[in-house]
Amino acid sequence: MSPDKLKKLLKDEARRLGFSGITFAKAEFMDQEAFRLEQWLNNGNHGEMVYLENHFDKRVDPTELVPGAKSVISLMFNYFTPDTPEDNELKISMYAQGRDYHKVVKKKLKDLYKWMETNIGDIQGRYFVDSAPVLERDWARRSGLGWIGKNTLLINPKKGSYFFLAEIICDVDFIHDNPISDHCGTCRRCIDACPTDAISPDGYIMDGSKCISYLTIELKDEIPKEFEGKMSDWIYGCDICQQVCPWNKFSTPHTEPSFNPSQELASMDKEQWKALDELAFDKLFNGSAVKRTKFKGLKRNIDFLA
Repeated sequence: MSPDKLKKLLKDEARRLGFSGITFAKAEFMDQEAFRLEQWLNNGNHGEMVYLENHFDKRVDPTELVPGAKSVISLMFNYFTPDTPEDNELKISMYAQGRDYHKVVKKKLKDLYKWMETNIGDIQGRYFVDSAPVLERDWARRSGLGWIGKNTLLINPKKGSYFFLAEIICDVDFIHDNPISDHCGTCRRCIDACPTDAISPDGYIMDGSKCISYLTIELKDEIPKEFEGKMSDWIYGCDICQQVCPWNKFSTPHTEPSFNPSQELASMDKEQWKALDELAFDKLFNGSAVKRTKFKGLKRNIDFLA
């Protein structure tokens, strides 16, 4: 099978499985990204996420994860849900309102990898959904799936930014794609809208220790008092920098039933959130990414806003 034909068939299969984009980059050491990551870590922008300091070599060199790797395949999976809670209610980030995306997207990625094994033959590779030291946004940028915007998220010019990223690193030498231009221009809506000033004045650098997503998910201690009145009713994650991004006018509703919030979750009001107990938490978030913060963490977030 010709390289062009193989690439086309793989793209077709990815779309059949529900992926909304797929691009290919050459597997190689990431010089510029390694420098930027080192600077970001040295500046303490990762807060208490000390795990980001681990496996530095693997983060910037795909051959450390898959010896002999030749290609990094980046994929995106839409999760845009237009129906969100009213502004006067407590809010959960859109990506976490349905079933845990790790499980949903990982299964589809596994099926895609099996297709590759069946149609290509003996290949060496691994696949990931936010589950390994992989700089997924940088690989997606390198292969033209989008550009990394001032809010530090990957933005696709036709689909916006409400999507999960996944990767296949393999020893198949696909025809590689090229990066696309940055189209943020002079826009600074995400910078101005961030209530905790987590995005640098010029954009493109996120102080993770100030991000509401970090404060409500990754931070294990009490939320610092300096953030009182700045959380904008977010109790798990935050979508503000995506909500204000002009490119998300191109977002379309996802087609994955697993990502739809339950009726119970969609109807929760402030009083119900305040009365939430551990038993109700386990039932409400069974199979959800919100389990990451545990009942204690979510309750802390709710109490902080009360």
